[in-house]
Amino acid sequence: MIEKELLKIIDFAIEREKEAVEFYQNLQKMADFSSKKEMLHEFELMEMGHIKTLENLKKEEIEDIKPENIQDLHLSDYLVSAPASEDMSYQNILIIAIKKEEKACRLYTDLVNRQKDEKIKKLFQKLAQEEAKHKQHFEKIYEDEILNNN
Repeated sequence: MIEKELLKIIDFAIEREKEAVEFYQNLQKMADFSSKKEMLHEFELMEMGHIKTLENLKKEEIEDIKPENIQDLHLSDYLVSAPASEDMSYQNILIIAIKKEEKACRLYTDLVNRQKDEKIKKLFQKLAQEEAKHKQHFEKIYEDEILNNN
């Protein structure tokens, strides 16, 4: 029973990643110049990589998942996200990406806290860690390219 539940959880996560791919594809259609489109395409490819990681996770033993400590830069705590638009700035694109990863991380963290089964907890911890890494990645870009240039 647990194995079926784990597969359902991974499939749920894969669907969230597919939504993220679609989100970045839609933003590319809205972007008004090629450098924005290229960056959004990179984000799309990153999300596609997450799908592959999750697909591979279906084949792994959950017991092999090792917890990692991902440093939270807490930049998102101070950022306000604007709605996506055709004329959005590089800064706004990064903020949208940071907020999206933050919400995904929070979702999986909340799901960890609701589980009693250790295998399922480990899986949600792994997914939360992955989203925290992605958030950290975008926060570092924001820090390096937005905060340090102002």
